[in-house]
Amino acid sequence: MSYAPAGPAEAITLAVQASRALAAAGQADMIWGHASVRDPDQRGVWMKSAGWGLEEIDKGKIVLVSPEGKVLEGSGRQHIEYPIHTEILARRPDVGAVVHTHSPAANQFSALDVPLRPLDHAGSLFAYPEIPRFTLTGGLIKTRELGIALAQTLGAARACLLPQHGIVAVGADTPTAVMTAILLDRACQTQLAAMAAGPLRRWGTEEDTVAKRQDVWSDKQIHAGWEYLKRVGVSQTSHQYR
Repeated sequence: MSYAPAGPAEAITLAVQASRALAAAGQADMIWGHASVRDPDQRGVWMKSAGWGLEEIDKGKIVLVSPEGKVLEGSGRQHIEYPIHTEILARRPDVGAVVHTHSPAANQFSALDVPLRPLDHAGSLFAYPEIPRFTLTGGLIKTRELGIALAQTLGAARACLLPQHGIVAVGADTPTAVMTAILLDRACQTQLAAMAAGPLRRWGTEEDTVAKRQDVWSDKQIHAGWEYLKRVGVSQTSHQYR
């Protein structure tokens, strides 16, 4: 099954599904946080319009935003942090989707300024090499210059911690970006709980972690997790608005 949008309609659908899946996984923060999908015609990004929660998103609340921040299609307003998405996509041709959320666990973990260890399956995605951290500012990424700086810090990585702000996750397709964001939140939660109980004494070696990562987080497994989240997200949204 392909998750690459063939046209605007499919990109809109993926942006809706990404929003609902993130909300279903506990990544909602009232009206903040967003996921984007690269426009198949290279005009910009499809993402939710400002002023709406992830769990509220439907096709009428998705807009196409140009690299300059202009809304090209849709009736809503663009998020002020659109440069997170446009500047990363401009520098990562391998990326088809970007997620930014305000994960509380990631912010709590980032404040400790310690390495993220592979303590569980989720953590194996973000060790060897160590996940990058964007420390230029803890404020909003509201200019193209800050978006470029964030993209440079992210480099070729799958995700980046933004201390005092949250996380950014990317993927070749929407399922991968969404699952990566959710798994980063989970990895931070696991380590926070472990460190609260005492000093860390055991975590995966590089060889074992890399081998496990290939088994546990294959494209097939990532997409299976996405399909689950998509089902749960649609179910929760349908129940909410009955």
